[in-house]
Amino acid sequence: MTGDSRGTAGKGELAGGPGFGTGDARASSPRRASAELFLVSFLVLFHELACIRWFGATVVFLTFFTNLVLMASFLGVSVGCLAARRGFRLMNGFAILAATAVAASYAVLWLYARYERLMIDVGGQQSPQLIFFGTDARVRDISSFVVPIEVVAGAFFVLIALAFVGLGQEMGRRFDAIPNRIAAYTSDILGSLMGIVAFGLVSVLQLHSVVWFGLTFLLALPLVRGRGWRALHVLAAAAALLVAARVDWPRGAEGTSVENTWSPYYLVSYKPGKLWIDVNNLNHQGMQEIGGAATAYRLPYRLNRDSGGGAFDDVLIIGAGSGNDVSAALLEGAGRVDAVEIDPVINAIGRRDHPNRPFDDPRVRIHLDDGRSFVRRTDRAYDLVVYALVDSLVLHSGYSSLRLESFLFTEQAFRDIKARLKPGGVFALYNYYRQGWVVGRIERLAEKVFGTKPVVISLPYQSTIRPSSNQRGYITFLLIGNTGSDVVERIRGRFAGGDFYWMADDRAAGRPRTAFGAEPPGGVDPASEGVKKIGPASVDVEGADRLPTDDWPFLYLREPRIPGLSLRGMAIVGVLSTLLLLAFAPVRSVRPDGRMFFLGAGFMLLETKGVVHMALLFGSTWVVNSVVFAAILCMILLSNVYVLRFRPRALRPYYALLILFLAVNSLVPMTEFLALAGAWKTVVSCVVVFVPVFFAGVIFAASFRDSRRPDVDFGSNIGGVIVGGLSENLSVVGGFQALLWLAIVYYLLSAVFGPKGVKGWSGSAGD
Repeated sequence: MTGDSRGTAGKGELAGGPGFGTGDARASSPRRASAELFLVSFLVLFHELACIRWFGATVVFLTFFTNLVLMASFLGVSVGCLAARRGFRLMNGFAILAATAVAASYAVLWLYARYERLMIDVGGQQSPQLIFFGTDARVRDISSFVVPIEVVAGAFFVLIALAFVGLGQEMGRRFDAIPNRIAAYTSDILGSLMGIVAFGLVSVLQLHSVVWFGLTFLLALPLVRGRGWRALHVLAAAAALLVAARVDWPRGAEGTSVENTWSPYYLVSYKPGKLWIDVNNLNHQGMQEIGGAATAYRLPYRLNRDSGGGAFDDVLIIGAGSGNDVSAALLEGAGRVDAVEIDPVINAIGRRDHPNRPFDDPRVRIHLDDGRSFVRRTDRAYDLVVYALVDSLVLHSGYSSLRLESFLFTEQAFRDIKARLKPGGVFALYNYYRQGWVVGRIERLAEKVFGTKPVVISLPYQSTIRPSSNQRGYITFLLIGNTGSDVVERIRGRFAGGDFYWMADDRAAGRPRTAFGAEPPGGVDPASEGVKKIGPASVDVEGADRLPTDDWPFLYLREPRIPGLSLRGMAIVGVLSTLLLLAFAPVRSVRPDGRMFFLGAGFMLLETKGVVHMALLFGSTWVVNSVVFAAILCMILLSNVYVLRFRPRALRPYYALLILFLAVNSLVPMTEFLALAGAWKTVVSCVVVFVPVFFAGVIFAASFRDSRRPDVDFGSNIGGVIVGGLSENLSVVGGFQALLWLAIVYYLLSAVFGPKGVKGWSGSAGD
């Protein structure tokens, strides 16, 4: 499909087949079939979004396999469409297959939580090509039982795909029962649009997974035929809901109290007794009583003070989380703190339970927003900007390799920060960067933008950080001064004299003891717990040649090539997809439609680029994602109306306009859009993102209008979507702009491979 990344139809030759409609061979009326197609399309989108959330949260590290859940759902629908004329009603097994996948995910979660020797290996995280935060929590040794993530991913790819086959078959049958192909496709798009809206509402209300799956199983029940099958559907649904309730259950495995909330980004698990927050069942952050602790959160402020500077007045904290960084800023005398946090649930926990109550302080302004978006929109200038442990542990969406924080670590992002600093202001970054080459890349990026080397500090102390250095367990600080800043130079000067910097707990005084010197402050044992020896680290930047940009925002990818993990994942998807097609679809007697296949592949890349473009311009938030997907579907509806009204025959003009827009878009860097003023930025971005969708929609709808085998055509289209999704991995090699050139190739191939009598580039859409 060229619209919602799916598609199917026929001339109505399929009157039903065994189990269709009422269970006999009678065809549904077009009106009833349209209503049922709307329902099926709603279920496909709603259940697809539910699966992306559920399996990313419950199957350990599955979220790092780009597009896997999305591709599995597309494959299931494609196979089902191609099997539309098979006699057996696959929808009858929907609940059983879905419940099996849900139960299997909980089994993986349960085993991983209880057996510490069980290790799921994600691309060799001791020396990785691509870093995934949280995957190195368990160290591989001789006693470990190691399961490669590829095995886990392959198993769940099949389970998830099977759960969508029944829905795909129902979709194909409904398309075949509606003579007006455009009307059928419009019902499909409207159902998809409502599925997105409904799941968006679920996210806003932070409803539990029991509600998502309960609604899915309830709405799917009318599509199940036969009393016995309906009984099995209800039983399987009940079992799946029990599993979902167990995941949402507010007690931890060890009996501790746990509050589980589905935020728009994560399953957030909060343990009030420990003041600890997990996301998607991975360790994330804990709240601390800052007070007199020699905590690293206070380091930038203390270094500034003890080197002769005054308190930072205006502070911006990106990644404010539950409040530790904000507490440190307040305790160190900040006059105003703008706290930016993308996740509302994590922020709400901090507002309620942080022991220092930082968010109650009148000096604090809370901004629930994407950090890059806030920096571009604010007109304030800051003495200190902090990137506070910004690692999301989640991908931005199922459509791309982006992480929530990807656009924070690019050359253009650092220039945005520089523009928001006061003369003499300071930019501070700190995190557990896992590998020395990441630290080297950030240092080079900072030096390029700010024109001076940052002061780099490692805790525990390291004198040198090499590219091959494993930084697990080391928090690294980078302090960069704006033009005219003497803060960083004063700190650099104190270290240059041979002094170290010392921090020691002093909870009785309510603040840590800190000082520069060869030895710690008087009376402090340097070997005692709670004492930190701090000095500058020399960073070896060898090999840190490719710096992240808005077009290539991959800080944690060592080289611009597809990692072995991703290649293995692509191979798994390809092999398993072929096997499922052979098992369910009549591939030996059906010739796939080349035009529809390549239209699907091109559209998937078009959609991916649209998501990335809008995330850069307006923020990597779930609201922006939802609006983009909804807008794309609305453009497809508009293209359907256009085809119904004007009945275009010659497709050459639409291909020419589509390719022209894609070529222009690929030649204009995304940074040019950032430079546009408010309203113009929105208007121009919508034109370059959504107008090509309209032309692609016209080509698809005009081709689909005269389809004689809509089930095959729609199934072919979704098969192309899978190939397009796999092609998205090429963005890590050439950047996101390069995807548009690949989309152009796919669209040209769709013109070349059109069926006989359907002349795409040089003729008509058919008779």
